[in-house]
Amino acid sequence: MSKVLHASDALLPTGWAKDVLLTWDASGQLTQVQAGTSRPKDAAVAKGPVIPGMPNLHSHAFQRGFAGLTEHRAGEQDSFWSWRTLMYRFAARLGPEHMEAIATWLYAEMLEAGYTSVCEFQYVHHQADGRAYADDATLSLALLRAATKVGIGFTLLPVLYQTSGFGALPPNEGQRRFIRSTESMLGLLESLKPVCEAQGARLGLAPHSLRAVPPAALRDAVAGLSAMDPGAPIHIHIAEQTKEVDDCVAWSGQRPVEWLLDHAPVDARWCLVHATHMSDDEYRRGAASGAVAGLCPTTEANLGDGIFDFVKWRDHGGAWGVGSDSHATVNAAEELLMLEYSQRFASRQRNVGATAAQPHVATALTLAAVQGGAQAAGRPVAGLAAGQRADFVVLDAQHLALQGLGAPDMLSAHVFASHRTSAVDAVWVGGRERVSAGRHALHDDAAKGFVAARSQLLKD
Repeated sequence: MSKVLHASDALLPTGWAKDVLLTWDASGQLTQVQAGTSRPKDAAVAKGPVIPGMPNLHSHAFQRGFAGLTEHRAGEQDSFWSWRTLMYRFAARLGPEHMEAIATWLYAEMLEAGYTSVCEFQYVHHQADGRAYADDATLSLALLRAATKVGIGFTLLPVLYQTSGFGALPPNEGQRRFIRSTESMLGLLESLKPVCEAQGARLGLAPHSLRAVPPAALRDAVAGLSAMDPGAPIHIHIAEQTKEVDDCVAWSGQRPVEWLLDHAPVDARWCLVHATHMSDDEYRRGAASGAVAGLCPTTEANLGDGIFDFVKWRDHGGAWGVGSDSHATVNAAEELLMLEYSQRFASRQRNVGATAAQPHVATALTLAAVQGGAQAAGRPVAGLAAGQRADFVVLDAQHLALQGLGAPDMLSAHVFASHRTSAVDAVWVGGRERVSAGRHALHDDAAKGFVAARSQLLKD
């Protein structure tokens, strides 16, 4: 049994098209995307332009619980590293019920904000004292339940974390909930694989960073994952902070991305999260590897990370996508806005994200981010085309910022001139409408659960 939606305007992988009929099957896969068609009698009608759903390629769900609570001076000079100390304190109190409640609200927020799938970089594994739960997968299963309840597409990336710094420095107390041996990690993946497959989720691996995973462990974990699933996605934090770059050079004589490219089988299934501080040669080689640059502009701004050289990466043909990371902001359009504005700050030019093929910045960035995000997710969510999931967002053509405009300008207004979520009318995932009139069906209940969990975690 197939379902259909007719749109006056839709953003296809090749660009904007008129009078588009989207058809999908019972499994939620698009079977046909036809432009220039009249509306069949049985087809629903989109209330505005239809754009592909955005994959969120980097999320730490629990961090939504303390977003906004670190915006005060904690020392003479605050940085990522002082923020991390506060994050560890919050993570130390987290239980499975808190994780599920926070993630349920967060994933509903994501859907309302135009994300239709998420890559969850999950590194809180154990109890507060560092001992394993009776069911070793307890916290990962909490996230899987949250994703199922809300109906968001899901890629689970359990995190391998072993050391506190380059040269195999022992972990500190704040990291004890994260630590796993390589053998333990591969066992966790084996146990999670059938659960993910049963709910249509993708399973991959996230070596946390070069400072947290020694070379032998990185090699063995990647080899073990590849034996289990040769196409499984691999995500890694890299070159986010200048201190990390300096420490890597002191340890190895090489910069982080340079070291990784020389010592790991980096290819199109890898996502280099942040990759903010790279040399010209790292930009060139990283792009050529086929790996996706995982950009998280609002988090990178919030943490004072620095500015990724988007133009240099793009000029080398590099793939990229966006994520909300620590969730200081949960909004697909906001990430594109922040990416574009960061490049304007750095270059003192406008419309940096535009291309010759797509002169509208919002159109060009949306298409590229969807492609890169799908690659990083390891799922068929690369846009409005047959064979992809029926994941899409319907904009509200009657929104004041969009009213009376052509479709490309409507998307531009959504990204640059609205309150962003306010211009989202409906969101569909796998052919099912999850957000209607801008609201998820679980909005109120999920919000109450989130507030209760956060209040409990913040009690003295």
